[in-house]
Amino acid sequence: MADGKVYIFDTTLRDGEQVPGCKLNTKEKIELALALESLGVDIIEAGFPISSPGDFESVNQIARVMKETTVCGLTRAVQKDIEVAAEALKPARRPRIHTGIGTSDYHIKAKFNSTREEIIERAVQAVKWAKNFVDDVEFYAEDAGRTDNDYLARVIEAVIKAGATVVNIPDTTGYCLPHQYGEKIAYLINNVPNIDKAIISCHCHNDLGLATANSISGVLNGARQIECTINGLGERAGNTSLEEVVMILRQHANLGYYTDVNTRQLNPLSRLVSDTMRMPVQANKAIVGSNAFSHSSGIHQDGFLKDSQTYEIIAPEEVGADGSKIVLTARSGRSALAHRFQKIGYQYTRNDIDVLYANFLQIADTKKEVEDTDLHAMAKAYEATAVAN
Repeated sequence: MADGKVYIFDTTLRDGEQVPGCKLNTKEKIELALALESLGVDIIEAGFPISSPGDFESVNQIARVMKETTVCGLTRAVQKDIEVAAEALKPARRPRIHTGIGTSDYHIKAKFNSTREEIIERAVQAVKWAKNFVDDVEFYAEDAGRTDNDYLARVIEAVIKAGATVVNIPDTTGYCLPHQYGEKIAYLINNVPNIDKAIISCHCHNDLGLATANSISGVLNGARQIECTINGLGERAGNTSLEEVVMILRQHANLGYYTDVNTRQLNPLSRLVSDTMRMPVQANKAIVGSNAFSHSSGIHQDGFLKDSQTYEIIAPEEVGADGSKIVLTARSGRSALAHRFQKIGYQYTRNDIDVLYANFLQIADTKKEVEDTDLHAMAKAYEATAVAN
């Protein structure tokens, strides 16, 4: 494994589909899986095979069509789950079984009515069952974010010894602060003797809006896989946003990390996922929101028009966006107004713009955005006045 490579594990088709109203059929899942493979993700979590016949079929069909991408099926630490997942994954060129169990005291006591030692035994057994079917086994320590670090290290050491090739450290409830999550990853690096035999994976939820920050903190402290979804879809407040972590690592290339994602496909795939899953993307969403490359403040517009890098650290075409937009509002300035007039075919002097600007502000104060139709009307009235004078 190249030290700087960060593997992108996409769970849009599994965790993303858990959003109410986002249920996908097999045909839709296959279409998105093919698009994700084209995007360049390393692993696709295609579903939870035992959960329903439809999910089994989706995982099975995706396993048949993936050429290079690893196909992953989720299970609980239950033998039947693992057997069903293995059956669904049979056609895959690169199959992975993702099994695990809750490790926080909240889960051990309230959910399982069990003990820490029994949980370790169940975790080890689950990995051993999975290893009977595939070489690539990922273990998740559910609610690792709220799990005591010393105990978590014991669990991770035991499952790696049992054959786990990837160990997933989920912040299931989105509880951790970035420094806490990073310290947890660093603790495992420094206190699990066999940690070099597995890849550490980040699976962070966004309950406090920290999923992306936590995932990056995990990578900075030794994790080499990020579990994420297109548009940040997922249970409750969502998962880590794929487009955000990919572009953070790209923008901060000096850190030495990279992914194999083709960033020019990010916006088209965002729209495909949004349309297919019937889930709109918020306008101010980083990277893929409709306003991500829009400028409406006069100060910002003036700077942007002089040099785009004053207010854009990413070029729109780098992520497949349609382009930057100068949006005219009551906060816009003269340079933006002149720019927009020029775009629709009018060449005005600075004096012309000074006169037009006063009229523009009167219109802008009455509506959210001044459109090209408004500008044409302003130009027509201005030129008529000029001729009359």
